[in-house]
Amino acid sequence: MRHPLLVLGTSPGEASPPRRARAPQSPSASLALQIPALTMSARRQAWQFAAALVFFHGSEYVLAAAFHGRRNVTATSLLISKQYVLAMSFAMLEHLTEILIFPEIKEYWFVSNIGLLMVLIGEIIRKVAVVTAGRAFTHVIRIHHEDQHQLVTHGVYRFMRHPGYSGFLLWAVGTQVMLCNPISTVAFTFVLWRFFWKRIPYEEFFLRQFFGAEYEEYARRVHSGLPFIK
Repeated sequence: MRHPLLVLGTSPGEASPPRRARAPQSPSASLALQIPALTMSARRQAWQFAAALVFFHGSEYVLAAAFHGRRNVTATSLLISKQYVLAMSFAMLEHLTEILIFPEIKEYWFVSNIGLLMVLIGEIIRKVAVVTAGRAFTHVIRIHHEDQHQLVTHGVYRFMRHPGYSGFLLWAVGTQVMLCNPISTVAFTFVLWRFFWKRIPYEEFFLRQFFGAEYEEYARRVHSGLPFIK
């Protein structure tokens, strides 16, 4: 029989070297190992958010300039206001804060992908509405009738009276779902819905002045396209 010490690779007169005990890993060190993966998820969301903003406003400018001329395109007409900038800044602040305090929130890939899908669908609905209406689509409510201002009831307008608003609401809320921002998701939904709840009756007052019974019949037949707004 072989000597046990020989099996271990040491001679009978040598003592086996003591094994170093592995130091227990502190919770902070364990968290540090997990941060890179979490940061990658948050970084992907931030890049998607930035891309959504650039594409949305870039395409809005291109289409508005094509239909109305570059001279008639302003920051206000492209929905860029002080309130809008503050809202988007708050969204990014929430995103960064939650990365530091509750990083696990940003790991809900399924929720984030639903938000990305909302962004894409909302973008498509709005741009289809702009292209379908052509020169009749304006970013500022018209209070005086002009020659190019026609009642559009074909295409996507057959299914909703305000597809531009519907698309924007879906797009804006989708950006916050994509970022996994629970506070901004609720805030954007409430604030934008309330904004359109006030804006649509104001806009349709003038549409009824412009198109009379034709618009009345259209409004009875087709929904506004926004939830809980007739």
